[in-house]
Amino acid sequence: MSQEKTVSEAIHYRRSVRVFDTEKPIDKNIVKKCLEQAALAPNSSNMQLWKFYHITSKDIIDKIAPFCFNQNAAKTAQQLVVFVVRKDLWKKRAKSNLEYMDSVFGKNNPKSAQSSREKVARNYYGKIIPFAYSEFFGIFGFFKYLMVSIIGLFKPMYREVRKSDMRIVAHKTCGLAAQNFMISMAAEGLDTCPMEGSDTWRVKNLLGLPFGSEINMIVSCGIRTEKGVYGERFRIPFEEVYKEV
Repeated sequence: MSQEKTVSEAIHYRRSVRVFDTEKPIDKNIVKKCLEQAALAPNSSNMQLWKFYHITSKDIIDKIAPFCFNQNAAKTAQQLVVFVVRKDLWKKRAKSNLEYMDSVFGKNNPKSAQSSREKVARNYYGKIIPFAYSEFFGIFGFFKYLMVSIIGLFKPMYREVRKSDMRIVAHKTCGLAAQNFMISMAAEGLDTCPMEGSDTWRVKNLLGLPFGSEINMIVSCGIRTEKGVYGERFRIPFEEVYKEV
């Protein structure tokens, strides 16, 4: 078994591989391990509004490939991972964070006995998170936006409170998990390709995903062939994207 790559080595090794070797299967347990590391990604308010669908069935991969417009990365994939945003689980995730606090600080502590850290954390998940995520056909979001805009005239204020804003937050969070996964796979000497082009509605229907879920990214997995990487890596000169302030 080869030695796991360092972070820097994995980042440089990772490429979006378009063609995988169909004769080289990959260990699903290693992929699962990389998904466990994906779950350690930083995420907004530790809400973890994601779910990872690890597709190992060749039959399902063959059904998903046309929904990815028959990209080679989908057709030759040994396995797939579908990263799904679950913003609809915000109440359950907030409750999980509060239950975790019970295990850390103790349950039913009177406010007079709570540390400042505990008070802030319980207030955050008990009041601020419901304020941020609660919605009613976009109407509540409009009034929240109006309120923070007025308050923001007088002091710095978090302004991303509309339904569309919270959707973006959840997708950014899931994207961080997907990146953790791909770097972890590269560290193991395995290859991936994040596929933006797909009919997410059909994939969602095939996997039986709930109404409130959204597909963030479909990542194909395997081992690259010689023609799997399309040329040298191109990046805009670093000086054009970097600015010290």
